[in-house]
Amino acid sequence: MEKVVRSEKEMNRIGKNIAANLKGGDIVALHGDLGAGKTTLTKGIAAGLGVMQDITSPTFTLLNVYQGGKYQVVHIDTYRLKDEKELTAIGAEDFIGAADTVCIIEWPEKISTLLAGHDSIDVALDHVSEHERRIRYEYSPQTS
Repeated sequence: MEKVVRSEKEMNRIGKNIAANLKGGDIVALHGDLGAGKTTLTKGIAAGLGVMQDITSPTFTLLNVYQGGKYQVVHIDTYRLKDEKELTAIGAEDFIGAADTVCIIEWPEKISTLLAGHDSIDVALDHVSEHERRIRYEYSPQTS
């Protein structure tokens, strides 16, 4: 699916639509430059899963866990990650693919080893203009 998004409200609605098709163990891999809308989309996905908490970017903490929805939502941001060991040190691998969890990962290419063997919904976000973003997403099963 590809669409040009013109507002945060619209991005939030797309996130809710994505959430409607998620199940425990799913991984949503968010690709895009800084400011492309990854955290805004995450807010919509979390809301669509019934999470009522305020969603914030885990840029400095690496990982935020949200309870209270249909599934536990784990939001991982690897932008400032030095190496995958930082995530394993805080137990992130326990969440990835867990049956009661939906993982939303910003900058997933930085943890490709941890994600190996896991299917994902890949979402690409690009700047079109100051107020427009292009979003493309598809399910990406791993091949053995």
